[in-house]
Amino acid sequence: MATASENRETALLAALIQVADTLVADFDMLDLLHTLTTDCVALFPADAAGLLIAAHRDTLQLVASSSEAARLIELFQLQSDEGPCLDCYRSGQPVNAPDLTAGDTWPRFTARAAEQGFRSVHAVPMRLRGHTIGALNLFGAAAGALPPADLRAVQALADAATISILQERDAHTQHTVTSRLQTALNSRAIIEQAKGVLAEVGHLDMGEAFIRLRDHAHATDQPLTELARRLVTREAGTEVLDQTSP
Repeated sequence: MATASENRETALLAALIQVADTLVADFDMLDLLHTLTTDCVALFPADAAGLLIAAHRDTLQLVASSSEAARLIELFQLQSDEGPCLDCYRSGQPVNAPDLTAGDTWPRFTARAAEQGFRSVHAVPMRLRGHTIGALNLFGAAAGALPPADLRAVQALADAATISILQERDAHTQHTVTSRLQTALNSRAIIEQAKGVLAEVGHLDMGEAFIRLRDHAHATDQPLTELARRLVTREAGTEVLDQTSP
């Protein structure tokens, strides 16, 4: 019987393989990035994860989060221009805050993080050859440091995802990189609209609405962003709310 450590190692390898598979096949970038955040929560001692990417003039935007709480705290960082995830992106280096209450580096962020139930943050840059395009951020409900091996694994996932985002593109041409990332951000806007439709029709919170949307996309083998577009334009209907859909 496999041990917990062996099972975790297998799951980590599966996550890396899933990201690497996008190098040889068409893929839905938003689905990939949302999967990355949920994989981080499943694989590491984190309660939520979020991903910020810069698409235009180094302006960071939220592209994926594993929960509504993570989405809100990431948006607060962007609005207040303060937080460990922003510092990670700007420096291109990991930023670890095992106990946010232990210092006063980000007072507004720390207060808002506590409101969302978070006390620790670990952020790693999404970078390729010295070019940083964003940050992958893990949030913990309790204070505590991530083991060094976990931090290396999180960085490996972030690096693999960065390569996938920039695949078949000239990573040295800023216009090209910006164009690809802007496409992802536009897709996120469609997904947010679709979540709103499902939340209203199905009387769901936004987190559950996204789970229903993503589960239906996977169950019916549709790209996440395409299903979201069809839902917003009413080409898809309430079958998305049916958890028993094939």
